[in-house]
Amino acid sequence: MSGAVFALGVDLGGTKIEAALVDPTGNVLPRSRFRAPTGGTSTSEMLAASADAVVLQAIAMLPEGATLVGVGIGSAGPITVADGRVSPLNLPNWREYPLRDQIAALVPGVPVTLRMDGECITLAEHWIGAGQGESNLMGMVVSTGIGGGLILGGRAIAGPTGNAGHIGHVEVGGFDDPCLCGGTGCVEAVASGPKTTAWARRQGWLGATGEDLAASYAAGDSIAIAAVARSGRAIGQAIASSTALVDLDLVAIGGGFSHVTPDLFDYIRDAIALRAPFPFVAKVRVIPSGLSGEGPLIGAAALIHRAEFIAG
Repeated sequence: MSGAVFALGVDLGGTKIEAALVDPTGNVLPRSRFRAPTGGTSTSEMLAASADAVVLQAIAMLPEGATLVGVGIGSAGPITVADGRVSPLNLPNWREYPLRDQIAALVPGVPVTLRMDGECITLAEHWIGAGQGESNLMGMVVSTGIGGGLILGGRAIAGPTGNAGHIGHVEVGGFDDPCLCGGTGCVEAVASGPKTTAWARRQGWLGATGEDLAASYAAGDSIAIAAVARSGRAIGQAIASSTALVDLDLVAIGGGFSHVTPDLFDYIRDAIALRAPFPFVAKVRVIPSGLSGEGPLIGAAALIHRAEFIAG
């Protein structure tokens, strides 16, 4: 592969960190994808070791004659983009941790860019996913947590700290669920996969996981139906509020819990439709992500391959 170029995409989340080599068309190089565990009980040293492991394993797969042109890191938030530091809410032992510098030390002379994972997923949707051709969109992930990112006027918007688009911590009306961020009724505290299943269990449901909830929903279990409807209502409210603020045209939603049932999207759209007196809010389209499970890695690599779409 003499002359070929790749970016290394790194995706840090609450349960795992992954890395892979991605070419300029958004394709992940086969056999270059590696993952290692993270998790809320992991020590700082364990998290650092996982990051080193996946980066070094992925780099080792760089074909002979190919060039590594940069490393893009997408991290669960919050982050401090100017200093390259991360403080993922679900990884309590990393607060203002210098992840960018740690990874840069493994690839001397190669540029390393850090952004919030929601911004990365939105860049990926805009590049090869459901947001192609759109200029004003939000990409969302509904999974262990809820994250998002913004492209407005065709440019990815990070804000001064790098946390613009952090929709998971928008508070939604009618909910009093406490959130780790200190807020009450944040959409992540209401509608993420673990929080939705926890609510269902408090109502007497006997399952344990999002997969169990999906099966119960498909079987017509009333508690499971109520739980998913509650989640969808909260997500829809958050999207409507975000659209009122920045005039979105499209929201593309991915993540494991977004697949609990196709009906989740109907509940989301129903909540947005209540804003019909404000047509510029009600017009926002909400659709499933057009990406595979490689989306977060592709989005991280887009920080390098699609740098021209990132606002300064």
